[in-house]
Amino acid sequence: MNAEGSNTEASESPSRTEDLLVQEGDIAGDYLERLLDLLDYDGDIDLDVESGRAIVSIDGGEDLTKLVGPRGNVLESLQELTRLAVQQETGVRSRLMLDIAQWRADRRNELAELGRSTAEKVLASGERARLHPMTPFERKVVHDAVAPVDGVHSESEGEEPQRRVVIFPKD
Repeated sequence: MNAEGSNTEASESPSRTEDLLVQEGDIAGDYLERLLDLLDYDGDIDLDVESGRAIVSIDGGEDLTKLVGPRGNVLESLQELTRLAVQQETGVRSRLMLDIAQWRADRRNELAELGRSTAEKVLASGERARLHPMTPFERKVVHDAVAPVDGVHSESEGEEPQRRVVIFPKD
């Protein structure tokens, strides 16, 4: 019986994980909907599961850029508050990703281009390049953009909030 139970659990595990992520998204959506109501902001909330994490997006309202803030600072804070709201209800730390007014999606494209173009410059010059300090999300996007460029590699250096990506030529 244990062997059967183990097999059943193993086959249900990915489904169970996705169900938990959908639950996280639902809790986050409810939390953010209440926030938008309190602020009297319009916005459509979209929930998705991608790469093992719940993704919540808010789009469509004129005032939403105020919830992004300079360099996404307000967005990062709202993401943390939303994660805490999810954790309070589920008892599990959330890795939920929040995007507002497509800021994070646009920023991802901008950073990927920065990573690729800087990697090409390092490849051509043979000199390392240090980028400005970035959030963990931003650094990951840059590292992912640099990885496919042959002849260079990237590392993070420094301490938060001054942690940055450095791109090196390979020896």
